[in-house]
Amino acid sequence: MPKIIFPVEATHIMMFARAVGDTNPVYHDAEAAKGTEVGGIVAPPTFPQAVAQFDPDYHLRPKPGQPWFGSGRTPSGIEGKPASSGGLHAEQHFEYHRPLRPGDVLTVETRPGETWEKESKRAGKLRFRERITEYRDQNGELVVTARSVGVTTERPVDQG
Repeated sequence: MPKIIFPVEATHIMMFARAVGDTNPVYHDAEAAKGTEVGGIVAPPTFPQAVAQFDPDYHLRPKPGQPWFGSGRTPSGIEGKPASSGGLHAEQHFEYHRPLRPGDVLTVETRPGETWEKESKRAGKLRFRERITEYRDQNGELVVTARSVGVTTERPVDQG
């Protein structure tokens, strides 16, 4: 996967915190944040997900001239039954090595992690795959390690 450059800006932190409904002043008020343990504005815990806005190929972003899941006169914007990958997002973990702060310029790289399987009575074999994303600052220091786990099923789950 390609490297993505992700500049961390105070307004982006503030807008992200507002979007998730978090009013903690350490995400938007420099004066209030100065008097806290973190000593200044920092990003909320799930903020690294905002890297998607800097990925030109992000799969959930609408593409001009193509039907998009989430737009159009039908709920999905896609006519008929949308194709399913059979995949689910199962877990997301963030390990912070230090807080993200305005002014950081992150280089983000994702690599495959472990894979494993489990048997399910309803869906057959479950295949789990892990992705590791590392966020390094402008000095090359590791700031955040994100681990996501996806799962695909061998067969559709019977809704009956």
